[in-house]
Amino acid sequence: MSDKIVLTEEEWREKLSAEQYHILRESGTERAFSGKFDKHFIAGEYYCAGCETSLFNSGAKYNSGCGWPAFTEPMANDAVEERRDVSFGMIRTEVLCAKCGSHLGHVFPDGPPEKGGLRYCINSLALNFESED
Repeated sequence: MSDKIVLTEEEWREKLSAEQYHILRESGTERAFSGKFDKHFIAGEYYCAGCETSLFNSGAKYNSGCGWPAFTEPMANDAVEERRDVSFGMIRTEVLCAKCGSHLGHVFPDGPPEKGGLRYCINSLALNFESED
């Protein structure tokens, strides 16, 4: 993705709430089942809370039961980046916004097989939403 957004940590702190900063810039996570988009099934698009890049479409969202919003795929292949995450003694694949580098969540290979088998497990605080209406 071209035109990457680069801000200083001070600029990020001014732009984001303390909770969003912890998730997006420090790779934190929100408590399971606490996010506003976990059980949110309205037609529309989900955007990066850091830079407003379009990330996921509601058509790819499903109820995985994991406690965080789950999607089968990003809006476009270049909307997100993935990298190996070995924090907390686990091996996972971290998902980041390709435009601003913000931490969004993780992707796991336990999604619906008929939809490609992936589960993009994303923090609600990393997202903004715009309804189709």
